[in-house]
Amino acid sequence: EKQLVESGGGLVQAGGSLRLSCVASGFRFDDYAIGWFRQSPGNEREFVAAIRHSGLTTYYATFAKGRFTISRDNAKNTVYLQMGGLKPEDTGVYYCAAQDGGATMKAENYEYWGQGTQVTVSS
Repeated sequence: EKQLVESGGGLVQAGGSLRLSCVASGFRFDDYAIGWFRQSPGNEREFVAAIRHSGLTTYYATFAKGRFTISRDNAKNTVYLQMGGLKPEDTGVYYCAAQDGGATMKAENYEYWGQGTQVTVSS
């Protein structure tokens, strides 16, 4: 059973921080790039950040640069998204996803998806 489980979402005030976790099971985690995506009501799912299988290369959406950090611990089959300086527009459901190719911003290239974790940023 291939599975991704997100956690760490919640309610936070603007300017605050959260760390999301994505725990994988059922596949060779260190062969897969992991991406974070988010979706808010009325908007399409959008790319947030991605990390290659080794953890040596990362990619960020423009809105995430300087505020969010993606990292992975392959020994724990876990990817993290550290979010700081949160803004109300960061509110949404955050998903992690896995693909066995290179890191990409395209959701269509990801094979496995978690169920998401809600992030709500109040003003």
